[in-house]
Amino acid sequence: MSSFSGIWVPLVTPFHQGEIDFPALQALSTHLLKQGIDGVVVCGTTGEAPTLSKDEQLQVLDAVLEIIPGHQVVMGLSGTHLPTVSGMLEAILQRPVAGILLPAPYYIRPSQAALVAWFTELADRSSVPIILYNVPYRTGIHLELDTLRQLATHPKIVAIKDCGGSLELTLSLIADGQLDVLCGEDAQIFSTLCHGGTGAIAASAHLFPEKFVNLIQQIKMNDLSGARQTFFSLLPMMRLMFTAPNPAAIKYALSLDGLLHNELRAPLLPAPENVERAVRNHLNQYSR
Repeated sequence: MSSFSGIWVPLVTPFHQGEIDFPALQALSTHLLKQGIDGVVVCGTTGEAPTLSKDEQLQVLDAVLEIIPGHQVVMGLSGTHLPTVSGMLEAILQRPVAGILLPAPYYIRPSQAALVAWFTELADRSSVPIILYNVPYRTGIHLELDTLRQLATHPKIVAIKDCGGSLELTLSLIADGQLDVLCGEDAQIFSTLCHGGTGAIAASAHLFPEKFVNLIQQIKMNDLSGARQTFFSLLPMMRLMFTAPNPAAIKYALSLDGLLHNELRAPLLPAPENVERAVRNHLNQYSR
């Protein structure tokens, strides 16, 4: 069975004057890979995927695959119209990707039985592993434990990005051992890893990715004191990156290093001035 572990960064999508900035995307991908991350997620929520056309999403994927080997690339896939989602899945599978990150259909709030049917249908069509994305504050529906246990029996469903907000569910999934549990809430990385989670899909790991990689290694080596120190040194930055709708603060921080332009697509806006000021002050203090 395929496994997912370590630090995966859900890539932002750089823009310049309204268009995708492919040179910046590839430069950012190269930068992150050099810092030792385990892989990237393309066209997740941090990548502003809902603001991209399907063609643009595939163009972003192709640009990343020119830089990063396919076994280190996961592609986000979402939607509510099964034929459209299935068609996009078919297009993605023509590329060499490690897996698909798949949330519940948003807005509709289907039953748990309908969720089992939805994910099973798409998993049956997939030739690569599926990472379930449990993010009820975006989709409007929780993936309940019994539902996840049913889905975990599918040979293509191997992992979960856990943003469910339930410690009990997280612990149950880890104890079951049927799915790789990847933390999706950055501030919960340390506790998830210490409880036995396999890694994280962490948006804030765009910044100081080498420290996130070090955190994973410290926990693997049972250096909990060192890992705790690393985590708490990162925690103020993690919190700061989500004081504006994601990825506004992250893009602003990256723009300070010249990695991309501070630009988002509607309906998102750049971070407000008070957040930008806080980011500048924090990064200035961090570099002293």
